[in-house]
Amino acid sequence: MKTKMFYAGVLAALFAVIVFISCSKSNSYKSGSNTPAAATVSIKNMAFSPGSLSVMAGSTVTWTNSDTTIHTVTADDGSFNSGNIAVGATYSRVFSTAGTFSYHCTLHP
Repeated sequence: MKTKMFYAGVLAALFAVIVFISCSKSNSYKSGSNTPAAATVSIKNMAFSPGSLSVMAGSTVTWTNSDTTIHTVTADDGSFNSGNIAVGATYSRVFSTAGTFSYHCTLHP
């Protein structure tokens, strides 16, 4: 039972969605400026955290592999692919347009 719950949680996390939305003023902005903010996603316990986030166009998202094995960050539509991210390493991407970008780890489908 624990195994089924673990794998269900892993699958749900791997199919997490990051939502990127342009907005006039939100937490996506650096305080007091119109400069896009940086956002971070942690990879730990075979899951992406947070599972979704909102940032404005032009923001940089950095994934940090805090797990005990390598992972990838690969767009479902093939528009980006981190390659293998070693334990303790990071991958960053600047999203120049607003939209919804679904991604997964190709090593742990």
